[in-house]
Order: sequence, then structure tokens, then C-alpha cells
Amino acid sequence: MDKHKLMLRIQAAGFALTEANLYLDSHPACREGLAYYREHKAKYDELVKEYQERFGPLTACASEGTKKWEWVTEPFPWELSENEGGED
Repeated sequence: MDKHKLMLRIQAAGFALTEANLYLDSHPACREGLAYYREHKAKYDELVKEYQERFGPLTACASEGTKKWEWVTEPFPWELSENEGGED
């Protein structure tokens, strides 16, 4: 999967988490809602891990460089190069 498609999947998973969070705020005992949240949280974490292993830190907090600040060594995740284009 290319960088752009992976980023789109991370954004979609993050959106699902936010929506589930809002639902659970008003339905905290809903087992289906909790299961939905856990499922999408696992998928989000998996996608973020894949992104960071392949392309570097997704956020500054994920930057773990000990010899240099790796967060600024590559384009930021939201900056697409011309050849990535943003088209599916």
C-alpha cells in the first residue's frame, strides 16, 4: 500500500474511533459500541504502526530518535509529493 492510501485508511479509522467515542459518551454500557470501538482501535493502531515502520513518525510524539530529531527529516505526513497526487 502506498503512503497516500495508508494515510487515508488511518484517517478513516480515526474518524470511526471519534464517532464511536461520541456514541459511547452517551451510551457507556453498550456492549456493541464497546466492541466496535475496540475493533477499530486495534485497526487504527495496526495502521499507524505500519505507517511509522515504513514512512517514519506520524506525529511528533512518535519521534524516538536519539541522535537527531527525525520528525523533520521527511515531509510531514500531510504533505504529499507530486507523484503521490492524492488520487485513488
